Amino acid sequence: MSKDFTYIIPTPPPEVEEVFATVEVTREYYNEVQIRSEHKLYCEWYRTTATRHRQELEKMRGELNLFAWFRRQ
Repeated sequence: MSKDFTYIIPTPPPEVEEVFATVEVTREYYNEVQIRSEHKLYCEWYRTTATRHRQELEKMRGELNLFAWFRRQ
């Protein structure tokens, strides 16, 4: 019975499999490029945010701490 289906669904030539393999590799490559570029942008954002927070912390350390002043009795 499986012999009957070969006429309905022909087997693809080997070139088609090579084309699909090439397409899959290309898709994986562009996926990897996109993931790496997004990660690079995130790292840059994190670095600038951390630098800004360090600067704000140093500024806060130099200011008068009113909360500690009110807690002392």
